[in-house]
Amino acid sequence: MSSAPKTAPGGDTRIESTSDLGTMATLRRGLELSPELRKGIGVTALLAVITTVGRVVIPFVVQQVTDHGILAEGGPDLQFVIVAVLLAAAVVSVTSFCQFLVNYRLFKAAESGLATLRLHAFRHIHDLSVLTQSTERRGSLVSRVTSDVDTISMFVQFGGLMLLISTAQIVLATVLMLVYSPILAGVVYACFLPLAILIRWFQPMLGRAYGAVRARVGEMLGAVSESIVGAVTIRAYGVEDRTAERIDRAIESHRKSAITAQIRSVTAFVSGQAFAGLTLAIVLVVGTVLAVDGRVSLGELLAFLFLVNLFTQPVLMATEILNELQNAVAGWRRVIGVIDTPADVSDPEDGVVLDRGPITVDFEDVSFAYPGGDTVLEDVTISFAPRSRVAIVGETGSGKTTMAKLLTRLMDPTEGRVLVDGVDLRDIAFRSLRRRIVMVPQEGFLFDQPLVDNIRFGRPEASDEDVLLALTELGLDAWLETLPQGLQTQVGQRGESLSAGERQLVAIARAYLADPDLLVLDEATSAVDPSTEVRIQRALEGLTRGRTSVAIAHRLSTAEAADVVVVVDRGRIVEVGPHTDLVGRGGVYTRMHASWAAQQRSG
Repeated sequence: MSSAPKTAPGGDTRIESTSDLGTMATLRRGLELSPELRKGIGVTALLAVITTVGRVVIPFVVQQVTDHGILAEGGPDLQFVIVAVLLAAAVVSVTSFCQFLVNYRLFKAAESGLATLRLHAFRHIHDLSVLTQSTERRGSLVSRVTSDVDTISMFVQFGGLMLLISTAQIVLATVLMLVYSPILAGVVYACFLPLAILIRWFQPMLGRAYGAVRARVGEMLGAVSESIVGAVTIRAYGVEDRTAERIDRAIESHRKSAITAQIRSVTAFVSGQAFAGLTLAIVLVVGTVLAVDGRVSLGELLAFLFLVNLFTQPVLMATEILNELQNAVAGWRRVIGVIDTPADVSDPEDGVVLDRGPITVDFEDVSFAYPGGDTVLEDVTISFAPRSRVAIVGETGSGKTTMAKLLTRLMDPTEGRVLVDGVDLRDIAFRSLRRRIVMVPQEGFLFDQPLVDNIRFGRPEASDEDVLLALTELGLDAWLETLPQGLQTQVGQRGESLSAGERQLVAIARAYLADPDLLVLDEATSAVDPSTEVRIQRALEGLTRGRTSVAIAHRLSTAEAADVVVVVDRGRIVEVGPHTDLVGRGGVYTRMHASWAAQQRSG
């Protein structure tokens, strides 16, 4: 049985950096992740060659029409000219159709391959622990799956097409130039050799510039998304100007990096144009001398000038392709960085599927430390019996919420094991783990969907009648009647159409409908008013009956109702027992309870 990879103590949880990955290595890795991009590439390349052959037919026709039509012995041969022009038109028609097929095939392959890449990256993000995800802004993670992939798409669909056609066009133009005049062909290559050296030297600089652009895009999206999500807090504290300044700095940073990249790109393009113009002028002079000496005909010189244009066009286009390529490679590196980050909380292969029923929980010598930080939990060993109601209490920062995250496998311990029914959580299949263990966080996250869909989020097969029954059993049917559209009420993004207390009611109803065997509550009633709290506590009484439940208790009224109270202090378990025993023991819990009771009386 294969288990998921375990995070090494103090291990690096940051998103993988691939900035040192070379261009060719990045492209090879990208093709591995998007195999659809290679599918049928041989046929596409063949069509691209046919397209290119059609283009080089024109110089040949020009030469033939000039030498054997217009300048034919005995005067112009109109019939020859007409036949040659019709033949050229037919070839151009076939060429255009082939180019259409090349575009279609590249577009289809690009969309299929990059859809695979997006799905791979998105699913891998969900395999990363909460700790790893928190090392990067959410907006930046979103940009890796969206805008970064879009830059790859633009290159594959257009830059990739031009790369195929341009490569074939340069090869065929070179062959024909050598056929017409080896001397003039040598002149062309002598003129463009410095440009090739310049482009090779310039490519790493352009790559770094576009890498900075992609990074600034992620930072900008992160800053904008934070300001939108935190709009209420920003307005409540009157810090709109400060927030605007922060966004302005992110936008300005992106602007500067984009301008730097564009200046370098334009420099390469203008240099290519200069070399192209210089080459054409030199070829014209040398070609005229050769024509005067009778070493080339007028038609051959005209054809050669067309060939020089066919040669210089893709070379100039190479600077644009280089622009798109470096932008795409920068985006590819960022996506690969996500995918190549070790999935420290991943679904194990051949994971154990546990039977439903009351759950036993064991922490065995569990320790947890954030990378580069102090130990949050140290040598925690404790067992929770089936059907017991456990409350974990402690001061802020004591480690109690970390225990909840480890128990629900949002993170893995750096040392020790967390077991459910004697099986390490890292060996349990996600479909079994998520079915048996459900966490209700302090603030329930709601999706921009109707109320009924939010409630059955963990049990999508549930009918509307099942949802109504769950709400009735929780005593929330009267609250439901106050909503404008009942179960079809739109809750808005993040549930903004509901109050904080109502959002928590939905989160509790969602957990109730999911029917877990182990319920983890991060003080699920902390966001509701007193009257609602009483109603929820009654519902939770029915929900937790017959199940194992672990509550992270910020209010000690939760601990009073628990079978077992676990007191955590500075990452260690210092007291365990029923509330009635601990409150009179004179220890940490006694002091906490006395302080809480005094606050309740003064409140």
